[in-house]
Amino acid sequence: MPPGRPIDLRSDTVTRPTPAMLEAMARAPLGDDVLGDDPTVIALQERIASIMGKEAACFVPTGTMANQAAIRAHTEPGDELIAHRDSHIIHYETGAPAALSGVMIRPVEGELGLFDAPDLEPLIRHDSAHFPRSRLVVMENTHNRGGGAVWPLDQAARVSAAARRAGLRVHLDGARIWNAVAATGHSEADYAQHADTVSCCFSKGLGAPCGSAVAGDRATIARVFRFRKMFGGAMRQAGLLAAAALHALDHHRERLADDHANARALADGLAAIPGLQLAMPVPTNMVFFDLDAGLGPAAAFCARLKELGVLVLATTPRRVRAVCHLDVSAAHVRDALTIIARAASEAHRPAERRSPGRGLAAHAG
Repeated sequence: MPPGRPIDLRSDTVTRPTPAMLEAMARAPLGDDVLGDDPTVIALQERIASIMGKEAACFVPTGTMANQAAIRAHTEPGDELIAHRDSHIIHYETGAPAALSGVMIRPVEGELGLFDAPDLEPLIRHDSAHFPRSRLVVMENTHNRGGGAVWPLDQAARVSAAARRAGLRVHLDGARIWNAVAATGHSEADYAQHADTVSCCFSKGLGAPCGSAVAGDRATIARVFRFRKMFGGAMRQAGLLAAAALHALDHHRERLADDHANARALADGLAAIPGLQLAMPVPTNMVFFDLDAGLGPAAAFCARLKELGVLVLATTPRRVRAVCHLDVSAAHVRDALTIIARAASEAHRPAERRSPGRGLAAHAG
């Protein structure tokens, strides 16, 4: 990260292409992907299909489009999909399942964004002219609002088996599947085998400027291609972006363990700062922490951190998210902790002047 640039912990999407990635983009052979002849896009799609153990794959501009094209490929208007109540497709995709596919979402409960077959089965509707048709189950791995939680492979298998017994299809929102693989040692195909389609993102964790993909059987991916076009996601010389994704696959997957180690170090440091509490475990690269009331609202706390040179996101009135990534080193984490501790101390001072000792008593509980 260049001198003077803030320590940006808002997301793992904020990375800049490395010099080597830019060189790969400049060298990429190009065609017209709308006409199906961009060789670099073709190479990326074949690579992703192979990695996921699927027949085919489709390159799309964004993770949202990957999920939404897959949902539309699996469903018809009036159908219903089942997903965790904290899923990305519910909270961060602007109502797209309703707007683009005409489907309802039935939310399922579970800790840290995960659920199991007994949670799913009562929500699958029996066939009736009165009901929407249960058609699709969506799992998210790693789970964003679950603190980067990783699905245990056997649990994903149980959910998938329950869905398929009922005749439902399964989509895996694998935007950060790379982090799940780095955390567990399982392969991408190990997870993907339990889904009919799987999406993956190249700008989350892997450091590419943008781009995602959907992999699955040939017939379903043919529908994904159709809906990519319908949703406005077909690009011309997209090999420039595909080249960045290919470079990331070759050079940035193994280093994800560094992001996880940095996130654990960040979490340990935050837990030692008075007024801050970790909100959930830190299995991958995301750290969520809560603020005591004495520190004020999260939005104001984040604004003060920005002034001091650290960028993080307020996710609720008292909760903050920080994400480690390619552009964050162990030294950046140490510097960020110093700044966050300063901001927390400053936020407590007015209350301490009004009532000496009261701020310390609040932390004891």
